[in-house]
Amino acid sequence: MTTARLTPLPLRIALALQVAFLSALLAPSAAHAETICRGENLLETLQENEPQKLEAMRAEAAKIPNGEGILWKIEKAGVAPSYLFGTMHVTDDRVTELDGPAQDAFDQAKTLVIETTDVLDQNALAAKIMAKPELSMFTDATTLDSLLSEGDREILHKGLEARGIPPTSVSKMKPWMIATLLSLPECEMKRKAEGLPVLDVQLAEEAKKAGKAVLGLETAASQLEAMASLPIEFHMKGLIETLKLGKRIDDVMETMTVLYVRGETGMFWPLLRAEEPAEAADEAGYAEFEETMVKTRNKGMVLNAKPILEKGGAFVAVGALHLPGEEGLVELLRKEGFTLSDVE
Repeated sequence: MTTARLTPLPLRIALALQVAFLSALLAPSAAHAETICRGENLLETLQENEPQKLEAMRAEAAKIPNGEGILWKIEKAGVAPSYLFGTMHVTDDRVTELDGPAQDAFDQAKTLVIETTDVLDQNALAAKIMAKPELSMFTDATTLDSLLSEGDREILHKGLEARGIPPTSVSKMKPWMIATLLSLPECEMKRKAEGLPVLDVQLAEEAKKAGKAVLGLETAASQLEAMASLPIEFHMKGLIETLKLGKRIDDVMETMTVLYVRGETGMFWPLLRAEEPAEAADEAGYAEFEETMVKTRNKGMVLNAKPILEKGGAFVAVGALHLPGEEGLVELLRKEGFTLSDVE
């Protein structure tokens, strides 16, 4: 996976971080958010208007190891096979309705493994986050406004008000909390507000009903700690750039969903780079982000998944972003002695 230029940061954050708990803690009212998803498939626009650019994106994606497929069979001598399944943390029925091979693999599994089981009890999750308020809130005199120029404060306030979020209600909230929320289309937020589960939570609910064990590879606190370890300037810049994108976010997320359904995970980063605002380039900042939020987390996931996989019969469902690349889960699990083959 390359680390060329920075793309809209919170779009990457929304993919790299389990955002289910963030959006649940900070969601606009169902009455305000619009129901209709209005995003356009940018691949179609590129094919019509900039075919050479799209060709270059596909050439870049082709160089990424394991960049095709969201379902991988995991085998090791002496144990029942397990499966690695890439998810998107959204409620879109194109994502939440598993196709035949994925559904069969899930049905056969004795154990479901997701990124964090903390998302399954929102009240307990809120209590855990509040137990470490410094991870999600400014606990000193700092406010979001105090970190912004007058022009950026105006962008922030207008963007929040457009989403039905009073700026004063989130003035003490860390920027990544807000940015992750704002990187999702309003229609997605409405579905969440109405109680529709993201794919990971849906799988966990179905697994419990079927009597399967449900385990997690991380905690919500560890995910927030990783995010909090990055420079505050990095996050503030990402928040403002996301607000500048406006409805363009809907187009990016729609296109990401199309790519996901096709299993073209290697196209994620080329797409995001193609949508980068020219003024947002920050190669060093993104390299640190990728190391902290993707590569380091991947290594931790493999460490925690290995003893589970050695027992066999597991269905490991994590964000699809974590699968491809030289330091993605597919390649890292192979280095641990497992055989992985692309199912779909």
